[in-house]
Amino acid sequence: MQTTSLSLLAGLLLVACADPDPTPSEPGGVAETVAGSEGWTFSVVPQQSASKTAAQWVPLLASIRQTTGIPLVFETRKDIPTFEETLADGLPDLAYMNPYHYAVFHESAGYEALARAKDKRIKGIMVARKDSEVESMGDLEGMEVVFPAPAAFAATLLSRAELAIQSVDVDSLYVGSHDSVYRNVAAGASPAGGGIVRTFNAMPEEISEQLRVIWTSDGFTPHAIAAHPRVPAEVVEAIRAALIGMDQTPGGAEILERIKIKGFERGEDGDWDDVRALNLEAL
Repeated sequence: MQTTSLSLLAGLLLVACADPDPTPSEPGGVAETVAGSEGWTFSVVPQQSASKTAAQWVPLLASIRQTTGIPLVFETRKDIPTFEETLADGLPDLAYMNPYHYAVFHESAGYEALARAKDKRIKGIMVARKDSEVESMGDLEGMEVVFPAPAAFAATLLSRAELAIQSVDVDSLYVGSHDSVYRNVAAGASPAGGGIVRTFNAMPEEISEQLRVIWTSDGFTPHAIAAHPRVPAEVVEAIRAALIGMDQTPGGAEILERIKIKGFERGEDGDWDDVRALNLEAL
């Protein structure tokens, strides 16, 4: 049950790139009401590289443990579709998932929101190279456009919905992560790609300074931190309280800056009704 932040860091690359384990938990494991031998698993949608995602989230999980005594084990997956498979199977105890994932996997696997970024709305963007002749969505007719994954909410679903509204026909290529989208476009391998404001702002300047945003969506309720029903209510409440209070703790603002979030607030299931109202059916 004891897991130090150092041991978390030492195992990052192995855990971060692991494929989901399809074997059901044995009685007495995390499938019941106690954490596994390492702690409660906390899986993060792989919008960026595994190493970057780990560097962003491990300090936050270590802070929660320091505040609550609850051990949380960082996980991510090799790509977004693999992450979606683990949610469909109910494997992560807790997860940071996009708004569409939450709407789907609340219904199918029972994940229940506990927190979300406060004073924030998620917005999809379309980017092109600064030196490109592509100025708007309409200029993409007949081109191959890159997206992270078919069910990436703002980066893919909102962007493709706007292309459909404008009757712009493109060939879609899925490259696995937001980072890969931006790098493909910056390298000139694709004329444009879908992302979100937060991940674009988190890119290294040598990439982002080569790009410009040609379209931005309306804002929607952002990503959810959600727990599987097997996680006891007292554990959920303690984690929620730690997240909501983190921006007021010593060093908390710096930890949150790593994930480009100013703070968390309580998340309720109904907060994502704006996403449900879109009637998206990618999964």
